[in-house]
Amino acid sequence: MDNKEIPVDGPEKEAPKTTEPQTEKIENDLEENNENVSEESGEEKKQKGTAEESEKLVSELSEMKDKYLRLYAEFDNYRKRTMREREELIKTAAESAIKSMLSTLDDLERAIKAAKSSNEESTILEGILLIYEKMFKTLEQQGLKAMDSDGQDFNPDLHEALTKIPVPGDDLKGKVIETIEKGYYLRDKIIRYAKVVVGQ
Repeated sequence: MDNKEIPVDGPEKEAPKTTEPQTEKIENDLEENNENVSEESGEEKKQKGTAEESEKLVSELSEMKDKYLRLYAEFDNYRKRTMREREELIKTAAESAIKSMLSTLDDLERAIKAAKSSNEESTILEGILLIYEKMFKTLEQQGLKAMDSDGQDFNPDLHEALTKIPVPGDDLKGKVIETIEKGYYLRDKIIRYAKVVVGQ
């Protein structure tokens, strides 16, 4: 008899062989899954970043609005305060000028009473001259200054020519011959032009 070896575990079974296409497919699936996961995580990061940026912008916008409102309110208060101060200054300036003129007004009233009861012309003239000097000094204290025009060259920036008259010599041509109304400065600003007669 021929001795045949009988396998203990029975006939050998061949291990199933995986084909190459199946291995490639599995690898591709794994790569796609990894890509999907990475794409999702990237999108999540982008969304988180966008949300944080928008919150930051909203916060900055509200802060700027608050600053703008505060600045506007401060400017409005400053404007109102300045207007009030200006109005008060104008009122006070007028009040000061009028108060300084009251004593001159009193002197004029006394002069009128004296003129009615007195027949002496020299006394009346002397009283009027005293009142004029007092009034002019009061106005000078407020910054008033008379313009000296007689004999000066005619200057349209200072003088207003009412008329022109012929003069005997050439040296008087274009000069102020007579001042009808004096011109005045108030703190170096012309408040009234001198009305003059000019030689031609």
